[in-house]
Amino acid sequence: MLSWIAGFILLMIKLVAVLLFLLMGAAYLVWVERKFLARLQIRYGPNRAGKYGLLQPIADVVKMLTKEDTVPQGADRVFFMLAPAVVAGTAFLMFAVVPLGRDLALWGATIPMVIADLNIGILFVFAMSSLGVYGVALGGWASNSKYSLLGGIRGAAQMISYELSLGLSLVPIVMLSHSFSLVDIVQAQEKVPFVLVQPLAFVIFVISAMAEAKRIPFDLPEAENELNAGFHTEYSGMRFGLFFLGEYVNMIVLGAIIAVLFLGGWRGPVLPPFVWLVIKIVPVALFMIWVRGTLPRLRYDQLMTLGWKVLIPAALVNIVVTAAVGLL
Repeated sequence: MLSWIAGFILLMIKLVAVLLFLLMGAAYLVWVERKFLARLQIRYGPNRAGKYGLLQPIADVVKMLTKEDTVPQGADRVFFMLAPAVVAGTAFLMFAVVPLGRDLALWGATIPMVIADLNIGILFVFAMSSLGVYGVALGGWASNSKYSLLGGIRGAAQMISYELSLGLSLVPIVMLSHSFSLVDIVQAQEKVPFVLVQPLAFVIFVISAMAEAKRIPFDLPEAENELNAGFHTEYSGMRFGLFFLGEYVNMIVLGAIIAVLFLGGWRGPVLPPFVWLVIKIVPVALFMIWVRGTLPRLRYDQLMTLGWKVLIPAALVNIVVTAAVGLL
C-alpha cells in the first residue's frame, strides 16, 4: 500500500514538473520567436513589458484571460468549445513518453526519468498526433464559418497526408533500435546518434513535423491573406489561447522527439542529462522560427506534391535500402 502511494506521489511530481516546463517553455518560446523574427526584419520586437520585453508572455496571458469569449451564432457549441482543448491536450500528452534522462537510484529504489515508458512509445506519439487532427477539423466545422470550414478541411488533409511520410521516416529507426520504445531508442544511440546513420530519415521527419505543426511554409490551414485565420477565425479569449498554446507546446514536443530519435536524446558529456535534452530541443525550435522568417507559404498543390510525390517515395526507398544494408 505504501509503495503504491509513493509511486502515485512520484508520478504527480513528475507530471507537475513536466507541465510547468512545457507551459513556461511555450510562453517564452513565443517571446523568443517575436524577438528573433524582429531581428530578422530589422526591428525591435516586444520591449515594453519588463526589461527586454521579458514580461510580455505574462501580459499576453492576462489579455487572453480578460478578453470576451464569444461563440458565433449557429455554431455547434459543444464541439466549438472542446476543439481547442483537444489540440492543446494532445500536444501535452505526447511528452509523456519522452525520456528526460537516465534512471535515478534514490533510497534503494530506481526512479525512471520518464512519465510512461511505453513499449509502443512511437505509436503513442502518432496516436496523439492523429487526435490533434480532430481538434483542427472540429474547430473549423463547428464555427459555422466558411473561412473556418476551409481551414479545417485544409488542416485535416494536410496533417493526414504528412503523417504518412512522418511514420514511414521512422521505420528505419525502429529497424536499427529493434524497439518502439523511446527509452530503448535513446539507449541504441550510445555509440553514434541516428542522424549520422539516417540523414535522409532525419530530413524527411523534420519537414513532415513542420507540416504537422502547421508552421510556415506549411501554414495553409490558417493562411491569413486567404482565410483570415482559417480554422480558428471565430475563436477569441482563452479558447484562441489554447490553440496558440497547443502550437508552441507542439514545437517543444517535436523538438524533444527529434532529439530523442536522431540526436541521442539526453546523452552528452559533463552536463546533466535533462540539460542536454533542452540544448538539443532549442536549435530545432529556432530552426522552425528561422524558416518562418525566411520562406514564403507554399501553394496547396505544392504542399500536396511535396508530401505525396517526394517525401513518401523517398521514405519508402530509405526503408528498402536500410533493410538491404541490414541483411548484408
